[in-house]
Amino acid sequence: MSDIYLTVTAHPDDEILGFGASTHILTQKGHKVYNCILSGNVEARQHRPELEKLYLHCDNAQKIVGAEPPIMGDFPNIRFNTVPHLELVQYIERIIEKIQPDFIFTHHPSDLNDDHLCTSRACQAAARLFQRRKDVKPIKGLYFMEIPSSTDWAFPTNVSPFLPNTFIEVGKEGVDKKIEALYAYEGVMRPYPHPRSDEAITGLAALRGGQSGKIYAEAFQAIFQIL
Repeated sequence: MSDIYLTVTAHPDDEILGFGASTHILTQKGHKVYNCILSGNVEARQHRPELEKLYLHCDNAQKIVGAEPPIMGDFPNIRFNTVPHLELVQYIERIIEKIQPDFIFTHHPSDLNDDHLCTSRACQAAARLFQRRKDVKPIKGLYFMEIPSSTDWAFPTNVSPFLPNTFIEVGKEGVDKKIEALYAYEGVMRPYPHPRSDEAITGLAALRGGQSGKIYAEAFQAIFQIL
């Protein structure tokens, strides 16, 4: 039986950084993965290519890992804190209503990037839609993902750090596809030792695999799941 997976992220490339290898593995098994990117235009991103080229890069990245065409919102980059919380929640709810996902993955609320925090808070609220709407399929799980150069760069605060407790085995093939998809985005990857380098991406997958007894893995924090 196939499942529907939905990621809700702030910016183009977040969906690959956090879930790219898993997307490849899951779609190879017949599942569907939809990536909802709230700030599809990322107008404040340094060295961002022309919008048409950015959309092409995003489409290519989805194709590499086997995801469905991306769902692109137009919320303002690096200014999610200026958007009423309810607007973000209702936008995500409309996506949930349309896609009817079984599993939802989003940012960890302690990420350094504030757009990630706003996305996480809104997604957590929207994920409860099934509890008040009979026409919305109950989700089986809601999970936080880790985004290299954001989750790992967060400073200690009163918010709990990312604590992985769920792992998806992706193998070296999944890691390679993830890296290939990241290179589909212009200017995302960096030289080692940046977290968004070939070596760091591969090393993180190896670390998470070692923690979970798997051959390379992506890690997540389950905050709601039905077993």
